[in-house]
Amino acid sequence: MLRRTTTDIRKANRLDVLRRIYAAGSISRQEIAADSELSFATIANVVNDLLSAGVIVEDRFRDSGGGRPRAILTPNARRGLLVGVDVAETYVHVELFDLALRPMHASEHPIGPETNRPEELAGHIAAAIEALLLECGADRADVRGVGVSVPGQVAPEHGVSVFAPGWNWHDVPLLAILQDRIGLPLYLDNPLMASTVAELWFGAGREADNLVCVTIGTGVGAGIAIHGSLYRGTTNAAGEWGHSVLMFDGRGCRCGSRGCVEAYVGAPGIMATLAEVDPSHVLLRGGDQTACVQGLATADDPRAAEALTRTARLLGAALANLINVLNPEAVVLSSWVAGHLGPRLLPEAAEALAAHALDRSRTAARLLLSDIPGNPVSLGAATFALEGFLDEAVSNASRTTSGRPL
Repeated sequence: MLRRTTTDIRKANRLDVLRRIYAAGSISRQEIAADSELSFATIANVVNDLLSAGVIVEDRFRDSGGGRPRAILTPNARRGLLVGVDVAETYVHVELFDLALRPMHASEHPIGPETNRPEELAGHIAAAIEALLLECGADRADVRGVGVSVPGQVAPEHGVSVFAPGWNWHDVPLLAILQDRIGLPLYLDNPLMASTVAELWFGAGREADNLVCVTIGTGVGAGIAIHGSLYRGTTNAAGEWGHSVLMFDGRGCRCGSRGCVEAYVGAPGIMATLAEVDPSHVLLRGGDQTACVQGLATADDPRAAEALTRTARLLGAALANLINVLNPEAVVLSSWVAGHLGPRLLPEAAEALAAHALDRSRTAARLLLSDIPGNPVSLGAATFALEGFLDEAVSNASRTTSGRPL
């Protein structure tokens, strides 16, 4: 069993306090104490760390209704810039944020199935980042970190893409490959974790510390947050709900198994369902999953409606399994397929969920569509970069305070 050190606990407390400051936009120490399980002394120590690192500022005071006015804490947007990168199997999305995680500029670059070699993909990512900074006139020296999200299983502490089935990657040292091309502080993770962190800081997590963020895109997964913190599992592989079995001996899945959730509710799975209903449907022409999903969002023909009904019912049953096992306060549907089809899938998915989930768990959980504007994966990736920069800044501030040279 892994034991948490004092350093681990202090870091977790810093992130808890920082998350509450970013989620609120402006908040006092007293309000953090009222909203968390941390003692006021712990909060005061953490806030001092954050102030010393320059990540937050006290920018005004609020009347407390008696006694001393309360200092208001806000993110320090001027402390630098962050870059979030969402790498999918069909595009590279790059986005620039200030240190308050407010989006400043974004661009997206399509990539094809031929872009599956690590070195080639790294070149695309590096070029996209350089173009982004050039478009904004941003100085590389102001960039405090770059968070990169790639599909599949990732070992962030080692910077390794452990398994990416869409590219047939196994144990690729992607961070080292990227570092050679980018030359900025880099942090690697996957879209499950990035989307869940975005929800924790800016979405449903502002009101629910125990939540599941279900990503529905080409791939499918479920990021898990418990008591406001990511649950990564023993080998950082938690959340592979998309590869749980929904249909025994069902469709083949790209993971090598059969009947997986992803094979039915991911974009290729939805196309397969439409092909079962109507093999000659116009939306299947060309085999473009993005165009098909976008078309289904507005299609009004009975064949498309039937495909969506089948998908929604299977999605609802799979979500019921999640709710029965995890008993969350909220389940949030995120990623691009959910963004396009969520409004059409949600009502029937909710009915199927109600039919299969246990009452006590079902009534405690809200089923929601992500309301984060823009790209939650790039936002979450930038948040990982912020966390990495914070660790370094707090360490530097501590060494400076102790009188030791940096």
